[in-house]
Amino acid sequence: MRHIATDTESDAMDTAPVVIRQDQYETDTLAAQYCDAHYGPDHFDVANFPATCARICLELMEGRTKGAALDVGCAVGRGSFELARGGFERVTGLDFSTRFFRLAARMQEEGYLRFALPEEGEIVSFHEIGLVDLGLAEVRDRVAFFQADACNLPDKFAGYDLVLAANLIDRLYAPRRFLTTIHERMNPGGLLIITSPYSWLEEFTKHEDWLGGYRDAGEPVWTLDGLKEALATRFRMVGEPRDIPFVIRETRRKYQHTIAELTAWELA
Repeated sequence: MRHIATDTESDAMDTAPVVIRQDQYETDTLAAQYCDAHYGPDHFDVANFPATCARICLELMEGRTKGAALDVGCAVGRGSFELARGGFERVTGLDFSTRFFRLAARMQEEGYLRFALPEEGEIVSFHEIGLVDLGLAEVRDRVAFFQADACNLPDKFAGYDLVLAANLIDRLYAPRRFLTTIHERMNPGGLLIITSPYSWLEEFTKHEDWLGGYRDAGEPVWTLDGLKEALATRFRMVGEPRDIPFVIRETRRKYQHTIAELTAWELA
């Protein structure tokens, strides 16, 4: 990732400053955070989250057919590119967010993104990130991005050997519908990989639709239990759950450190 300049650094240069128009850059706070999280440098020695998820997917796919993969809830797209680099012939990235979809598609089409990161108060820094810098440029033609609703996927999204749903499940309005229909999009023996910090909020999912994170007759119901119940008729769990940390940069002095749980499921 190339650091270009803060909006105050240019004024301090002895030579004529490079003119940087802020409208060339993605300045929405969440969009910038995700651009940095997907394509920027690691923070606090925590490995890049989408790249880590893709690496684990590829490890679990060892000896299996790597024809087509679906990265549902792909955000700005890093995981999709990593899956293509790992050998998938075709990778489809889907996200409900118009902004995220457009950023992922722009990266695929143009090979780079520009964004502005908050530093302190009104001060921002400008950055450019490119697929060439990450060794991902050669797989651009095997990745395609679309805007779609994970709970109501169009029929054309089908025939996948792998489905990655990274940090998606607790942001769906109908998570059980997704879990009980996703098999229709997969080839027999395909793998479903789910990661989530299980941070259920009613602004995304009605309480009665939560998979876990509540008490029933005084007993705690955990999301992992809800996943097992929803997937039991079609899938078997592969291996044990594992923790995957990730970091979201808010400003140069404020970061979110979160731990998602990753589970893998094989379609019967």
